[in-house]
Amino acid sequence: MKKYIFCFCLFCTFSIQLFSQNNAWRNKVAPEILAAFNRGEQADLLVAFEEQADLNRATTIHSKSAKAHYVFSRLQETSRRTQARAMEILQRHNAAGNTLFLVNALAISKADATLAQQLAALPEVRFVCYDPWVYFSGASETTVESVTERNSIEWGVDNVGAPAVWALGYDGQGITVGGADTGYEWGHPALKAHYRGWNPADSSAEHQYNWHDAIREYSPLNFDTLGNPGVNPCGFDSPQPCDDNRHGTHTMGTIAGDDGMGNQIGVAPGAKWIGCRNMERGFGKPSSYIECFQWFLAPTDLGGLNADPDKAPHVINNSWYCDYIEGCTDTTVNELIHDAVINLKKSGVMVVVSNGNFGKECATTSGAPAYFEESFSVGSIQITNEISNFSSRGPVIIDGSDRLKPNISAPGSDVRSSVPNGNYELLSGTSMAGPHVVGVVALILSARPDLAGEVDLLEDFIEQTAFPLYDTISCGTVSGSLIPNNTFGFGRIDALAAVRAALGYEISSTRNVWPVIATVAPNPVAAEALFTIENLSGKSTIELFSADGKLVFSQKWLATTHETVRIPMEKQPSGIYFWQIIAENGVASGKLLKE
Repeated sequence: MKKYIFCFCLFCTFSIQLFSQNNAWRNKVAPEILAAFNRGEQADLLVAFEEQADLNRATTIHSKSAKAHYVFSRLQETSRRTQARAMEILQRHNAAGNTLFLVNALAISKADATLAQQLAALPEVRFVCYDPWVYFSGASETTVESVTERNSIEWGVDNVGAPAVWALGYDGQGITVGGADTGYEWGHPALKAHYRGWNPADSSAEHQYNWHDAIREYSPLNFDTLGNPGVNPCGFDSPQPCDDNRHGTHTMGTIAGDDGMGNQIGVAPGAKWIGCRNMERGFGKPSSYIECFQWFLAPTDLGGLNADPDKAPHVINNSWYCDYIEGCTDTTVNELIHDAVINLKKSGVMVVVSNGNFGKECATTSGAPAYFEESFSVGSIQITNEISNFSSRGPVIIDGSDRLKPNISAPGSDVRSSVPNGNYELLSGTSMAGPHVVGVVALILSARPDLAGEVDLLEDFIEQTAFPLYDTISCGTVSGSLIPNNTFGFGRIDALAAVRAALGYEISSTRNVWPVIATVAPNPVAAEALFTIENLSGKSTIELFSADGKLVFSQKWLATTHETVRIPMEKQPSGIYFWQIIAENGVASGKLLKE
């Protein structure tokens, strides 16, 4: 039987004998933690702090390097300042805390009641919550393929149109992709030459800044009934990429794999990859997931020091989920993971996630980070372009948003790719679909490297050029006959169409400034969308387009610095809309959802 761990940072109304009822610090601590302390137990904790770094200016920065350095420095400064007293408490207790500056939190292993009480009593602390180990079911194995039973180009690679982009001269060259997973067999024949740490000139490997291991202990979920954890083949804090499961190696093969001998399993074989292990034989915890997100913002050396945002990848694959019924709830842990995705995206890294394998019913997109607005979530299709039975569908109900998911779909059934020991296997899951999208992002950026860091723009290219796919099932208020829908999103990703759209995208002469900032509220919108626009100058235009590209609203005016524009929406049908603002000093664009 699974042990369900729910973490709500609410006032504890039941009696806790260990502590006085007058201690206000208890309001910040999950009741389950207080109960554990009352039993004399220790607990793995996440300590979240109130203050969050103001990263709004990141939207005005359009150099990926400058954007990443700005976000990194702001997050670091906020974390150092607000966590100072907590770190002093840890030192007094001779306890270690893993600073997760990406979300301004601390992860503490095996904390006792006294330590938790002193930390929760700090006014700068927002809440203290469990850091639970979470089960990830992974992909389903279909058939084991030997290396001799290869295809020249795998069906999924062909299905998304990658070979046509290669023919234009773009295969991901100059682009770095990242993956957070069970680890990677870096020496696999299909992966070795594409690993950023490999130097073919002298046949050496440099793992600094190219690999990070966030796993330092056995997961208690891997213990058998006798208390034996078994053996992890990678150990802990591995100094080189290692896969203790096979899942990660398979996903990276689909992104960039190619053994140079006609075994073309990857969408972007010209890209270089880096990786982070966030699970122990398929079991992770929120802190390990966040730690990998943080490392991708600014990769470090093997000691976790000397972080360098310039070594960050352009896009990362996340073929995992943090199950909400085992600790990842929308009110606590999920929001920390949500903050991690938001802040990483603001640094210019595109976050691609698998939408989940809980289909085929509606409203099955429920695991973090798939259901977040800021995550680019991917559903799975079969070779026939039909939806895979396991592929989760929208709308998102866990947070009450009715958000449409997935964003896009890609091949995920019977995908053949690399696994450890130099082998290849067919696996199925949205875990297999996400890597196809990461590969396409690398193709787009190899064609337009000047668009690196413009995550919203990359997402728009992919969504607006997708091959439309429809369903007979309506999920929520969205008909399966509409684009986008809650089965396929905008449809199947089309690499060639997306690359052509990127190549045709014109940047104004003020592109390197691009200071226009615009926000829209509410979103989703019902009757009226209110746009608040900053830093406008001169002749300006705001336009609103429906998902099929039809112009539904346009307004021109001579702008001043600060403007508000109201767009009536009550007569517009439900669905996704795209907006853009064009001024003499730059442009801004985005999406909104009409309920």
